[in-house]
Amino acid sequence: MILPDLLNLCAATIPAVETVVEKAKTNLRDMTSVEGRVNGKLLEENQFAAHSLSWFSTYLESLRQMHSWASKLNDAGDFGELEQLILQIAFGEYLWQIWGGIPMSQGEIARLKDLGLSQQDQMALAVESVQMLTDQGNSQTARTRLIELMLERDGAATVGKTGLDEELEMVRDQFRRFADDRVIPNAHNWHLKDELIPMEIIVEMSELGVFGLTIPEEYGGFGMSKATMCVVSEELSRGYIGVGSLGTRSEIAAELILCGGTEEQKQKWLPLIASGEKLPTAVFTEPNTGSDLGSLRTRAVKDGEDYRVTGNKTWITHAARTDVMTLLTRTDPDTKNYSGLSMFLAEKDRGTDDNPFPTEGMSGGEIEVLGYRGMKEYELGFDNFIVKGENLLGGVENRGFKQLMQTFESARIQTAARAIGVAQSAMEIALKYAQERKQFGKQLLDFPRISGKIAMMAVEIMIARQLTYHSAYEKDHDIRCDLEAGMAKLLGARVAWAAADNGLQIHGGNGFAMEYPISRVLCDARILNIFEGAAEIQAQVIARRLLD
Repeated sequence: MILPDLLNLCAATIPAVETVVEKAKTNLRDMTSVEGRVNGKLLEENQFAAHSLSWFSTYLESLRQMHSWASKLNDAGDFGELEQLILQIAFGEYLWQIWGGIPMSQGEIARLKDLGLSQQDQMALAVESVQMLTDQGNSQTARTRLIELMLERDGAATVGKTGLDEELEMVRDQFRRFADDRVIPNAHNWHLKDELIPMEIIVEMSELGVFGLTIPEEYGGFGMSKATMCVVSEELSRGYIGVGSLGTRSEIAAELILCGGTEEQKQKWLPLIASGEKLPTAVFTEPNTGSDLGSLRTRAVKDGEDYRVTGNKTWITHAARTDVMTLLTRTDPDTKNYSGLSMFLAEKDRGTDDNPFPTEGMSGGEIEVLGYRGMKEYELGFDNFIVKGENLLGGVENRGFKQLMQTFESARIQTAARAIGVAQSAMEIALKYAQERKQFGKQLLDFPRISGKIAMMAVEIMIARQLTYHSAYEKDHDIRCDLEAGMAKLLGARVAWAAADNGLQIHGGNGFAMEYPISRVLCDARILNIFEGAAEIQAQVIARRLLD
């Protein structure tokens, strides 16, 4: 069942994949370059090919990281049958998709021919190792055996050993218990009633250190790694994406202040954020701009020592119940691009249900949404809203976009971790239902297509997990990882959506009923392909980096 010499077999496939991906990259560079430089207009005209390259490169990096994970487990004596099956199925499936086509979405398949590779070029993949894994790696027998082993480890936090050290697994256990005890029993009710996550949960999260997790100790935090952030985000999002995303607000705000703030701003704000005393929200997006932040029109005009802000923002998460906004505005009216933007730490009064926006010069209205409801989404209006001059991030105007760019790596790693948590939730819900539901005299799980769906959830969750952990490792070691973080977010969001969609399919008609939690998980999973950079934007950014 396990292919012979599996680790070496998998390793032998990677050079073949590297060959075709490098050829694809060369072809795309030729298609989009003028006088040796990539031309933005040509890149846009060849957008499908560019995004295809992003996906092929993401799959290549995924295979590398899966092999690295397996090698570490093997060296530690932890590479058991379950882990071997995950590796074998992962390589078998992803190699086939590289050969035949990668689903970028339900109706868009990336193929090597889209990048100018001929069938003769694809023959670089026709090596013995690739053929063996594509023929035998992802078999029905392997998927069925994986499910059998998963059932033997019922109650395990993850399917298979993650490769993390004992301390991080202890962190996982702590937050898994919190999610099981305090979040999961209530999450669906919060969703159905469209309620804010109760403050008592936020207080408990503060006590557990969620909001100061990666803030340095000298500023009141715990100084822990991005890998720790991933584990915590996974487990909290497994409970409910809204709870997992509460930490994102603090992560973004703290990263902005750490990277771009003055020492006085760090001393003032970071301890307040770390303790949960001040809850932050990110206020960037505007109506009709979406991901095009260079088109922002909200103005901040100097008035004495302070600024007056006028304009509109939208899709602002948790806006009512927070105390400080990382607010991106235009301070140079003569610019129409990124260069004239500034970031502020704009203080506001915490709202209530009766009066969500009590601060003078500020108004807002709720945007009703399908999922991701626990913090609520808002449109905001500013009319001569006063921001203290001392709260201009870094104390210098027109650095806002650069400051924001410095947070993208951490934000995307964190979003990838949230996606893993949502996918894990979908898998656990689907597995439980497939065991309990009887059809034609036996469990749903006894039907091969049902068990196969759940097996593939487990495999792809591990793939996304290892890609995310790799990004976190690089971030922790001050290695540029915008490419890897983008890949982790791109793949993680698709994995979460696939797991939720298949989980609902396993429920049949019941999955379409709002009373079943899988209906909520499906709605929550859908947002992951949109926020922190829509999948299309993410693929474009990855492609541009690959061609640099």
